[in-house]
Amino acid sequence: MQGKKFIPISILLFWAGYVSSISFMEAWVKFRAEGVTLPVGLSIGMKVFTALNRVEWVLLALFLATLFYFRSFTNHAKVITTIVVAMLGLQTFWLLPDLSERAIQIIQGNQPEGSATHMLFGVAEITKVVTLIAGSWILARK
Repeated sequence: MQGKKFIPISILLFWAGYVSSISFMEAWVKFRAEGVTLPVGLSIGMKVFTALNRVEWVLLALFLATLFYFRSFTNHAKVITTIVVAMLGLQTFWLLPDLSERAIQIIQGNQPEGSATHMLFGVAEITKVVTLIAGSWILARK
């Protein structure tokens, strides 16, 4: 692998691992810990997912910076970036605020109406992780 490919590919793989470890493990494991109630777990989740989202925007900026720096903003890189930005934007500006509002309602003792937001967030996470992994593989092969 050429040196100029190593850094953006590493960012994508780190990002995929970072999201996977939080979304696909921490998010549900915390509720199995002794003494963690639903309100406590939701409060922790709001903090963790807000921090994750902010780190993801930094990783996106780093990925884009390396693509521009190494002049490797290919059509494949544009597709990868478009999908990831779409998922991240959807999560940041719609899904996370909605999930946070629902969590706050539950923490306050209310029971919000049913919603598909949590399912949509999961689909966006899976789409993003698959794109990051596939994108790193595609960039490595080109």
